[in-house]
Parts: sequence; C-alpha cells; structure tokens
Amino acid sequence: MSETTALHAAQDVSDRRSKHIDIVFLALTLLILAVGLVMLLSASYAREYYTTGNPMRIFNRQVLLSAVGIVALLILTTLPETFYDKFAIISVVVSVIGLIVVLFVGTEADTGGVRAILIGPISIQPSEFAKFTVILAFAKLSVRNEKKMKKLRSTLDFKQNWKYRLKVELWYTVFPYCVILAVICGLLVLEPHVSACIIFIFITGAMMFQSGTKIRYLLILLALVALAGIFMYKTGVPGDYVKQRVVVWQDPWNTEDPVVDKWGYQTRQSLIAVGSGGLMGLGLGQSRQKHLYLPEEHNDFIFSIVCEELGFVGALLILSMFVLLIVRGYWLALRAKTKFSSLVIAGITTQLALQVFLNVSVVTNLIPCTGISLPFFSYGGSALLCQMSGMGIILALSKQPN
Repeated sequence: MSETTALHAAQDVSDRRSKHIDIVFLALTLLILAVGLVMLLSASYAREYYTTGNPMRIFNRQVLLSAVGIVALLILTTLPETFYDKFAIISVVVSVIGLIVVLFVGTEADTGGVRAILIGPISIQPSEFAKFTVILAFAKLSVRNEKKMKKLRSTLDFKQNWKYRLKVELWYTVFPYCVILAVICGLLVLEPHVSACIIFIFITGAMMFQSGTKIRYLLILLALVALAGIFMYKTGVPGDYVKQRVVVWQDPWNTEDPVVDKWGYQTRQSLIAVGSGGLMGLGLGQSRQKHLYLPEEHNDFIFSIVCEELGFVGALLILSMFVLLIVRGYWLALRAKTKFSSLVIAGITTQLALQVFLNVSVVTNLIPCTGISLPFFSYGGSALLCQMSGMGIILALSKQPN
C-alpha cells in the first residue's frame, strides 16, 4: 500500500470516528434524567392526589416531555457545526422577540410574573430558550471579533496609542456582550424575572472570560451589576419582593416579623425537609413535607424532597452525577476542534453548573430564594426541552476523532 493510500485510509477512519457521539456524556445525561423522573414522581404524587385526584398527572407529562427531549437531543446531534454557527445570531433575535411577545400575551405565574406564552395546552417560556441561544451568539461574536482583533493588534496605532487600544478592546471584547445582556435583562425585569437575569449575568461573564476579555473589564461589569442590585434593593424596582427575599434569607425563622412569616414559610419548610433526611433519609416515597407542607416540591424545591427521602448520602450521590456530567462537559470543550465549538460547549456546561449550584443554594438557604429550577429534576416543559437540546448541541459539537 502506498503512503498516499495509507493516508487516505487513515483519514477515512478518522472521519468515521468523528461521527461518534460521546457515550459517557450521553449516558450521564440519560441517567440523571431517569433519576429525576423517579424523584419527580415521588415529590408530586401526594399533592396531585389531593388536588386533582390523578397522582400521575405531572409525572406522565414529564415522561412525555422527556421522550420529546430525547428525540430533540438525537436530532441536534446530527447537525454540523456550520448549522449552529450560521443560525447563532438569528436564534438570539428570535429569543428576544419571544421575550417581547410574552410581555403582551403571556400568562401570569403564581409569583406574579408574566413569563410564559400559553398556546392551547402548551406553555412556552422564552427565557429558557434564550439561555442557550445567547451562548451560541456570544460564541459566534467571540470568534468573529477575535479575527478582527488579530488584524488590529498588528497596526502601529494599536501598539502606540493607548486610547485607540482601549477603544478597540471595549468595542470588540465588551460592548457586544453588554448590549445583548442589557436587552435581555431589561425585558426580563419587565416580566419581572430576576432569577433569570442572574443566570444571564453569570453566563455573560463566563463567556466573556472564556473569550479572553481582560479581567479589569469583567471587574467593572461586576461592579455595575452590584450597583444595579443595590439600586433594586433600595428602591423596590421591579418589586418589593427583591428586598423581602433578602430579609427572609437573613432569618427565615423570625415569625414575629409578618413579612418573614409570610415569605419565609417556603424556606422554613425546605430546611425542615433537608434536616429530616439525616444521613440515610426517610426512604424513597416517604417524605412528609410533600404532603402539602412544602410549596413547589415538584419544581424549584424538589431537591428538598431528595434530601428528605434519600438523606445526605443520596443527595451527595445525585450531586456527584451532576459533577461528573459538568466535568465531562468541560473536558469535551477542551478537546473541541474549533474555538466556536469549545465556547458553546463550555458555555452550556457553565449554565448547567450555575443552575445546579444556585438551586441547591436556595434549597439550603445559602442564598436568597430565587425561582431557579434543578436541571432534569424540576417539572417544566420549556426548561426540560431546552436542557436536553443543550446536551444535544454539546454532543454534536464534541464529535471528533478518538
């Protein structure tokens, strides 16, 4: 066999291998999804039985949504990187339009915010879809602007004129991200949906850092975000609930304060559930707090039920599965063939890590209460479909020779 033929044969083998998805990442995703469905059934069973007479209602819906999510994941794994690169900007524009539409035709949530569009029996939450479309847009902008920056760095003006250098750096490494962040967070504040704003702020900071934005600009952005948070706390914009949640977080057991007594009920019940689990838990299905004591036990506070039924050991095992998935995601980002793929994989993985950390922190009262769901566990169609889609994008962009 000639050397040229051998090279072509090796290339063919490489191309075939590049079509293989990462089995470890896929297996971890499906395992966490399966465990999440079991815990959702346990957490939702009692309330659904008491309120609707059909204890399987939420579980059946989530199983159906999981099946749709798996199909979406498999479809997305077949799409090439060029597809995601081509539609990155368009997708974030569509997400922004969705956030505008929801302000006019959205349905009001239990917390008072207008966050979802109801189409028949289907509820669509544009903010969930915006999370990974923003990551795609940021990755595309980073790759495009990096090429322009390389050309400008070689010019004499860039080397000798610090004002010109500052202008270029701000224009290409800070301004595009801040504009997109300001537009999305501005629309979310109008809903209001402050918890989603927190996620987008962290995602933006992470993507800027991964793209090579200088630390001093990130610190300035962090300071501006902190000032905005202080302003919201002091003025009550977009609502008094921001200040109320901080007061409750400081001492949720102060029932003498009427504000804390009202808004701290959920946190108190969550801490009771977590503490009741002890080391080994009460046993799967044996939670007491899910019997109409703990609100949102099938949604934002499902991890409280996990702790109560499975104990410290069970909760630690579940968190360990998330850690393995997150570490695998970053590992795939490091091995990605292009910078665009690497940034998208790292961005989606960071979003997953943030949501897990923030949800567990809320449940244990480490941070003030926010409406952030636990990925693959909490009930919600838009969230689950977006999470599965995100995993599909990671699997698509991580395909490469072994």
